[in-house]
Amino acid sequence: MKIIVLGAGLVGNVIARDLMEDQEHEITIADINQEVLDHLAHNYDLKGIYADLSNPEMIKDLVKDYDLVIGALPGFLGFHTLKTVIEAGKNIIDISFFGEDPFALDELAKEKGVTAVVDCGVAPGLSSVVLGYLDSILDETHNFLCYVGGLPVDREWPYEYKAPFSPSDVIEEYVRLARYVEDGEIVVKPALSEPELIDFHGVGTLEAFNTDGLRTLIRTMNIPNMKEKTLRYPGHIDIMRIFRESGFFSEEPIEINGKKIKPIEITSKLLFDEWKLNEGDEDLTVLKIVIEGIKDGKKYRYTYDMTDRYDREKGITSMARTTGYTCTAAARLIGKGVFDRKGICPPEYLGQKEEVYSALIEDLWKRNVILKEKIEEIN
Repeated sequence: MKIIVLGAGLVGNVIARDLMEDQEHEITIADINQEVLDHLAHNYDLKGIYADLSNPEMIKDLVKDYDLVIGALPGFLGFHTLKTVIEAGKNIIDISFFGEDPFALDELAKEKGVTAVVDCGVAPGLSSVVLGYLDSILDETHNFLCYVGGLPVDREWPYEYKAPFSPSDVIEEYVRLARYVEDGEIVVKPALSEPELIDFHGVGTLEAFNTDGLRTLIRTMNIPNMKEKTLRYPGHIDIMRIFRESGFFSEEPIEINGKKIKPIEITSKLLFDEWKLNEGDEDLTVLKIVIEGIKDGKKYRYTYDMTDRYDREKGITSMARTTGYTCTAAARLIGKGVFDRKGICPPEYLGQKEEVYSALIEDLWKRNVILKEKIEEIN
């Protein structure tokens, strides 16, 4: 299978490297950063193409000779890239955190005969696969709760945070309104709201807050209570709220010395250097999923826990592992024809097919990305 990965960032390059190890695919990676492409070519013999991926015509030309496209671009490029690839009639798996509704492209994807898997990361992504599977085997699903966070192992002042994926997408998490479902109704809250402290074994106390992580689940799952919360070290909420409420994340231009400048551009320039994961910086990913429902007249609670850590042997961040390997597992299933549903396919659709779910979880286990499952009967 000929695969092209659009974006050679923290996750995109790991996706390409993992698929190369299969030794049965022809892998190409495209990016505007020639230095990164040279590094990948020299160290991993990975074919790279220099390309401005903000240009739809360039993307159409790039993908024409490939069987599968993987979108690993920042959220602000994600939707338009997805649309361009679908228009080109190519299957795609996308991991970007864009704000637009992917189902706006569903009719187009079906018309083109395209399988377009979206939000195929860790959460949304793996968490949605798990929910899709359990919802398919339960008679009724009542509650879904997901906690997830990517964190640096070393807590350095002042932020005690490093961005294990696109920093612009991290900021988007803090400004985009958070939606969740309560008693069958959609509730909208500001991001960073409803904080709570939770202890995680081997990690310590983390703070959880609302972000817009349910994504397509609000549309695809008929479950009365669903919520996703992001995890950080305690104190992070207050710092980010100060930035947001003071206007540092604003897209509205302000005038400084006669020039119009967007505050978010200044903030990004300053924060991105502070949040950058340097070579050798270790991170971890914490994921906790709680799903409750009824099977054969009995009520059950399914709990899934994962604490994944930096791969020292390969020098791969935990967030790149958990996000990237979920994506590559899906790529293999599409390549083998195990999953061939046409149209926009959020990860919960993958989980609804037991053969797909089992193969994806097994693929992750082989890469030591392990979800520990606990099942208990409750009153």
